[in-house]
Order: sequence, then C-alpha cells, then structure tokens
Amino acid sequence: MSSHNGDKEDRAAGNPEAGLSERRAQLNRKLDSMKAVEQKAARKSQSSSSGYAHAMKLSSEFIAGILVGAGIGWVFDQWLGTSPLGLIVFLLLGFAAGVLNVLRSVGVAEQPDAKIQREKGVHKDGSD
Repeated sequence: MSSHNGDKEDRAAGNPEAGLSERRAQLNRKLDSMKAVEQKAARKSQSSSSGYAHAMKLSSEFIAGILVGAGIGWVFDQWLGTSPLGLIVFLLLGFAAGVLNVLRSVGVAEQPDAKIQREKGVHKDGSD
C-alpha cells in the first residue's frame, strides 16, 4: 500500500504533466462517448423523418391513383351519359393502379422498364 501512495507522490511531485495528460485522456473518452450518443440520436431522428416522408409518398401515390380514376370515370359518365357505370369502373381501375404504384415504390412489384431491360439483356446474350 505504501508503494501505491509513493507512486502518486512521485508523479505529483516529479511530473505534473502526467496527471494532466491522464485527465485529458479521461475527458477525451467522455467526449467521444457523448459524441457517439449524439450521432446515434441524430441517425435515429433522420431515419424517422425519412420514414415519414416515405409514408407520405406512398399514401399520396395511392390516393392519386384513386382520384385520377374517379375523375376519369366522372368525365366519362358526363360525356357519354352513363351515370354510375363509368365512375364505378374507373374508380376500381384507379384503386388497382394506386395499389400497383405503392407495390412498385416499395419494391415488391417490378418496374415495367426494368423488366424490358432484363428481357433485352437475356436476348442479347443469346442464352434464350
């Protein structure tokens, strides 16, 4: 135990910079841990805001499909005089188009031009 106390006294009396560098190292470790926590919180808030943006995009694509279908159906009905038929048919088509747009945005359904490119690539290789 006495040697432990002697080391502290030697360090304090002989080299005052050793204590300062030790404290500075502790401070740097604390700052690094605080920065890591702040960066993690920033990434979490970014991901939640981008999640909201993605949800708004999906919902607007779905609603736009339905509204465009209903609008085309209403115009069709006014033009031809078939009152509920055009609205019902095009509303259902707009609903299907909205669902398809959402599935394409999420990545479940394939984009039409990607399918064409894939088919062209197969035929260019001569494998099919």
